[in-house]
Formats: sequence, structure tokens, C-alpha cells
Amino acid sequence: MTEFIFMLTHDDRTVPNARAVYDEVRSTELRYVGFKDIGLPIAELRELAAAIRSDGREVMLEVVSEDKGDELRSIRAALEIGVDWLLGGTHPDEALEILAGTAVRYCPFPGRVIGHPSLLRGTIEEIAAAAAELTSRPGVHGLDLLAYRYDGDVEALTTAVNARATGPVIAAGSVDSLERIAALARIGVWGFTIGGAIFDGRFAGAPSVAAQVQTVLAALGQDPPRD
Repeated sequence: MTEFIFMLTHDDRTVPNARAVYDEVRSTELRYVGFKDIGLPIAELRELAAAIRSDGREVMLEVVSEDKGDELRSIRAALEIGVDWLLGGTHPDEALEILAGTAVRYCPFPGRVIGHPSLLRGTIEEIAAAAAELTSRPGVHGLDLLAYRYDGDVEALTTAVNARATGPVIAAGSVDSLERIAALARIGVWGFTIGGAIFDGRFAGAPSVAAQVQTVLAALGQDPPRD
């Protein structure tokens, strides 16, 4: 089954009221909740992560900093925050050194990532080859694929990466419709993230965040809300 990761983010930044938004969705059947390394101080993210984990959910931090030094600082901060998954980033050699000996599941970006919000560039073959090479490395658990931030054939790209990668492929960024969710599920990616599209009210149930989360979960055939 394809997994839905709700990101407490908009425009590639953690929203300022992330804790209040999380409280809105606590009664849903979400399994995974995430945020970015930009937008809130570490102390607030640590408290947010503790609340998410206390509810039996897994925490994902996605690194979108463009500067190498900022990226590596964010990876160190992820360990302080206490996340279960580290998504994104473009410096796997250095990241793996920092993460060595930890239980964090690391899923870097394959391909050439530029700008903020992050965009994916390169040919399908180049990105698929990068996917195979990255996931062959000890310590790399899977991939964070900017599928709908790609300026080419998204379904062909996602299919190729999913076939070449060892480990879970997470489609991140601009998953903003049930049609895109259905396409990703059909291809068979492990999961996908949605943040901004829910904050923009793109799903049935808007403007309620919780109702939109339920719309996405229902599209995946997941269970009704917790009591």
C-alpha cells in the first residue's frame, strides 16, 4: 500500500503554526508526519517531533537548504530533534558520515536539485542511474524523488526510478490532486508527501486540514479516524 506523509509545510518551509495544525489531525489515521528544516527553530521542532512520536507516528524531516553547510547543519539538527526519517539533501557522502551508527532512515534526493522551492532537473536515465547508485550505498534507506517538480515526463521518470532503486521511493512536492495520487499508487511508489496543496485547500473538505487529510487517506483505502 502506498503511504501518505502529511507535511506541516508550505512553499518548502515549515508553517509557523505547525503544532496547532498537528493537533487538528491527531484523530486521523496518519502514520507519518513531517516538516522541513527551514521555518521553525530547533527547539520547537523537537517539541513537535516528540508530540508526533508520542501518538505512535513516525517523524520525517526533509532537508531543502540549498547551501551545503546549511544542509549538514540541518542533518545534525535532525539527530537533536529526534526524527525517524531524514529526507532530501544532495550531499550523501557527508550526510552518511553524520548519520553513521544511528537508526535514522536516510532518503536523499536523486538527480540535480536546484532552487527553493526545490526543482528536479536532468534526463530520466541520469536520475534513474543516480537512484540506483545512491540506494546501493550502505546507510541509504531509500529516495526522496521530486517527481512533480520535474520538467519532463513525470510518470516515466517515477516508473524508471522506482524500478532502479533499492528501497522505498517517496514522491515529494506538488502532489496536489487525487489524479496524481492515483498515478503514484499505480506506479507503486512506497509513499508521497503532501503539504502545501492541503494548506491551499486543493482537496475535498477544505478549508479543514483534517477533512482534507481524511480525503487523501480515503483515496488510499485507509481506515476511518481514530476514536
